[in-house]
Amino acid sequence: MPYSSIRVLPLTVVLCCLAAISCEPKPPSGGRGLIHRSTETAEGYVLLAPLLSTATYLVDTKGLVVHVWDGPPPASLSNYLLDDGRLLRSVKRSDPGPFTGTGGYGGRIQELSWDGPMLWDYVLPEGLQQHHDFEPLTNGNVLMIAWEKKTREEALAAGRLLNRVGWRGLWSDCVVEVRPIRPDGGEILWRWCMWDHLIQDLDAGRPGFGIVSEHPELIDINGDRYPRRVTKELLRRLKAIGYVAEDATPTSLEPDFTHTNSIDYHPGLDQIVLSVPRFDEIWIIDHSTSTHEAAGHNGGRYGRGGDLLYRWGNPVAYGRGGLGAKKLYSQHDARWIPAGLPGAGNLTIFNNGLRRSRHAYSSVLEIELPLAADGSYRLDDGAAYGPTGPTWRYTANPKTGLFAEYISGAERLPNGNTLITDGPRGRLLQVTPAGKTVWIYDNPFSGDAPNPYDEPPYSLFRASFVSPDHPALEGRDLEPLDPQPAGKVTLAREVSPVNDVGQ
Repeated sequence: MPYSSIRVLPLTVVLCCLAAISCEPKPPSGGRGLIHRSTETAEGYVLLAPLLSTATYLVDTKGLVVHVWDGPPPASLSNYLLDDGRLLRSVKRSDPGPFTGTGGYGGRIQELSWDGPMLWDYVLPEGLQQHHDFEPLTNGNVLMIAWEKKTREEALAAGRLLNRVGWRGLWSDCVVEVRPIRPDGGEILWRWCMWDHLIQDLDAGRPGFGIVSEHPELIDINGDRYPRRVTKELLRRLKAIGYVAEDATPTSLEPDFTHTNSIDYHPGLDQIVLSVPRFDEIWIIDHSTSTHEAAGHNGGRYGRGGDLLYRWGNPVAYGRGGLGAKKLYSQHDARWIPAGLPGAGNLTIFNNGLRRSRHAYSSVLEIELPLAADGSYRLDDGAAYGPTGPTWRYTANPKTGLFAEYISGAERLPNGNTLITDGPRGRLLQVTPAGKTVWIYDNPFSGDAPNPYDEPPYSLFRASFVSPDHPALEGRDLEPLDPQPAGKVTLAREVSPVNDVGQ
């Protein structure tokens, strides 16, 4: 064949053909994006919303974005993909009212269609402020964690220590169930408030007086016995990623004395689990009660009204153990493993590890609950709630290789792997039951504010796994976007390999 008749192909096409690979969109460059992927990776998608960003991304396990929801104002923390393709997300209010200067504030719940138009935009009525997390129910209602303000005088009257309450009072946590009334309304159908279930052992002349160790079902108003001290450096970092308000000070964080940061629901048990990091505990409450019963000590499926059905992580908080019995340290993301998955019925918890007595490190725990046949929880007289230790634990190797002192989460996957969110770094890991890391993804997307390291804040409250057979994905175009969204990367960094150990 004469040389002049040979067709010269573009170099990129030649290279693609020689490598026997498809010329598909590439993840954003700059040292972030997909770092590692092995054959043991659970295939699917990850839903992530960077702090300070208006966008929520659906990313495949190749590190490619297949869908984006966008819209002002900046998203806050939690987001959920519903079965019909709607996105439910929390959003920061422009004016948090009396709950200013703290961490984890949101205030708005928004519902977006798959293609982006707003369907619902809801703010709780005055006196309540949604924060951190929420939980969509199958009936279309939404469970929300909310603060309600208590004055300094109310706190002192309830037995709060004088030196543990400032002029701003306390912010007590509630859980409310809201029925959406679109486009911007809602009806509160059910409410539980921790303030209705307090105990104190300081003054017999004040309400709720009793012996704390004899009432593990009640919440000691001074149970946060070792309040968190926020350093100036940590506060600067939290401001930079948008987790706390710009006007936050160590003092302004003090009213949030429980700081409940996650909520999950078990439909079979009709129970709710809350993560309460200031107490270093998880609490389980009964959702089958009426609002009236939830404010008392009787009624509901389990006959205990709104009192705690179960608590775990720090027996010191209810006078049934010393510091050596502590298991949780400023934890996040307590959730039941769903039916059909390995470990179904157990709880997974991201144990941040803040204030450990020795080396600071984070871990992921799976615990088997001491569940009785009727859905109650076994507790021996004078003892702390079991178990004495986790069924499964993940730590990095060395342990200090994973230390996320705030935000973060963990979720069990269909193949038995666990998806871990290292929130501050914006790093996602998949680890096997044996503790082997089989997938690493560094979020390349960010908001607009610089963080203390002169980089955009890649931080994530947590990410969620979306299985390929999720109903929301049926019939959807899930081809990677081309071009891919631009990652706001200003500094490429070397990523150290992660060595792990599962216990």
